[in-house]
Amino acid sequence: MTNQTPISSQESEVSAVSNDERTWATITHLSALAGVIFPLLALIAPLIIWLVKKNELPFVNEQGKEAINFQITILIGFVICIPLMAILIGFVLAFILGVVDLILIIVAAVSANKGEHYRYPFVWRVVK
Repeated sequence: MTNQTPISSQESEVSAVSNDERTWATITHLSALAGVIFPLLALIAPLIIWLVKKNELPFVNEQGKEAINFQITILIGFVICIPLMAILIGFVLAFILGVVDLILIIVAAVSANKGEHYRYPFVWRVVK
């Protein structure tokens, strides 16, 4: 009798994701950090990677949509902060939004690098 433990469905899903897919999914999430240089790049960079790789790498297709939807949601949040800056609360909210954006991008990139199917919380999923 062998002493083998059954593989959970999550472990089998993770092992089904190739290293190439993991790498590109990680890059897709991290590419949003280009928004530090020019704000719209936070949305454009993941969009370009997703458009190029979505048909050949299913994991990148899924994670790319997540990254794009998250950045759309963050962009909407920043647009809402602009008029609120007139009463100063917008500056605080924009700072908090920026920190949350950075933290969740890193969490998503680490998860994608492990081959885990990450979903951002509180996201309006426009791209399906």
